[in-house]
Amino acid sequence: MRLKAVTACAGLVAGVLVGLSPSAAHAAPTRYEAESFPAVCTGTIDSNHAGFSGSGFCNGTNAAGAHAQFTVNAATAGTATVAVRFASGTTSSRPADLTVNGTTVQSVSFEGTGAWNAWVTKTLTVPVNAGGNTIRFTPTGSAGLPNIDYIDVEAGGTTQPPGDTLYVAPNGTDAAPGTESNPTTLASAITRVAPGGTIYMRGGRYDFSQTITIAAGNNGTSGARKKLSAYPGETPVLNFSAQSEDPANRGLAVGGSFWHIYGIVVERAGDNGILLAGNNNIIERTVTRFNRDSGLQLSRLVAGAPREQWPSHNLILSAVSHDNADSDGEDADGFAPKLTVGPGNVFRYTVAHNNIDDGYDLFTKTDTGPIGAVTIEDSLAYDNGTLSNGGQAGNGDRNGYKLGGEDIGVNHVIQRNIAYGNGKHGYTYNRNLGTMTVSNNVSVGNEERNFNFDGGSSVFRNNTSCDSGSNDRIIGNADSSNQFWSGSNGSRCSSYTGALRWSFAADGRLVVTFGGTPARP
Repeated sequence: MRLKAVTACAGLVAGVLVGLSPSAAHAAPTRYEAESFPAVCTGTIDSNHAGFSGSGFCNGTNAAGAHAQFTVNAATAGTATVAVRFASGTTSSRPADLTVNGTTVQSVSFEGTGAWNAWVTKTLTVPVNAGGNTIRFTPTGSAGLPNIDYIDVEAGGTTQPPGDTLYVAPNGTDAAPGTESNPTTLASAITRVAPGGTIYMRGGRYDFSQTITIAAGNNGTSGARKKLSAYPGETPVLNFSAQSEDPANRGLAVGGSFWHIYGIVVERAGDNGILLAGNNNIIERTVTRFNRDSGLQLSRLVAGAPREQWPSHNLILSAVSHDNADSDGEDADGFAPKLTVGPGNVFRYTVAHNNIDDGYDLFTKTDTGPIGAVTIEDSLAYDNGTLSNGGQAGNGDRNGYKLGGEDIGVNHVIQRNIAYGNGKHGYTYNRNLGTMTVSNNVSVGNEERNFNFDGGSSVFRNNTSCDSGSNDRIIGNADSSNQFWSGSNGSRCSSYTGALRWSFAADGRLVVTFGGTPARP
């Protein structure tokens, strides 16, 4: 499975996006905390040893290939100074290879610091190219990496933002030019950014009472997307808690096409966190949470819009949607490509968990007819039907992947996914009588059935079912490549029992582990 499975704890992984904007020949060092979104590290983000900066530190695993990786943006080619703050206990040395842009440039000896709360800084000089660079620390000994608190980076040269870049901050104003020193508002920047341009949102909380809309016709092009991005190393949170619960009160509504939206959090909207209604967009590393309908929904922007205006050919990549709940507990899903969706939409490396209704909802109804076929791959749905705080609602369907509705056939592709511990079924056809491709999926410990397909002609290959609440139901083309183990055969699934752990690797892939104990330094 491309949805990577590992034997040690995957935890939260390292991979801090670092952006430098010096205004002099040598910029002051910029600090990047290991725990800041979208930071990833092969291990866990912990806070049990005093003296760290920020809200935690990266506790790497001892597994082979474990690493901490940072992406550094330098103004010019040359050298950069990297100061890494770490603690290494009493172990005499934790050696690691320092790799820059795929080439190992030196071996680093992380000496013992005497105690886990004794933090020290090691300064290194590395070669960098102009633009983006990857810097990776990979342990070469069995003791693994030390705990890493942060890095301070200083690069030579000057950085001037491109002329097509706009900056947005919580204290920005509509009339401001949108420079880094005088930022504008998000609503203003959306109307001003040119094809190929970037809107950088600085970190912090943005409070809105009205929907932020990227209007239909506000488009990039296939070769020059418009980009709305978190400023490197920072987390912008779009908060819509001032909205009442109402279908009109979306958070971010994307009606334009050829946009790339990256690294933002959208929370507490009165309806969908993000409504995606345009075409050929990329929604990457977003978090939609605590919204009062589905976190991210694909549907037409305007009621009554004809089928040719339904959202098509969008990619949702390495995104997370959780704890979305409506007042009646039956509509709020993690991801909802449903009702009025065109062809070619793909969910890849996505995670839907602890939503009050379903993780993924591909519902169709007679009034609007079939939707376009959706692909969900290398993704994860768990604990849907129960919120993170333990709350439940009796009206929720509580499935991991709900794949249809009202006897309408749509040939979705569902491949290399995991459903775990959902309150009803892991995967359910939900009266989709089409020929779906259901392959290389794992379903573990869902409350009723892991696989629930009572009709249609779907094709099932290489699927695994473990510890189902009752016997799975498969109608369609299923052969011996599938392993449906439940009831008396449930013991065969012992390798899948225990806590589920997941993270995103530096390249965006989803990393999932069942069971096991986190490796500790």
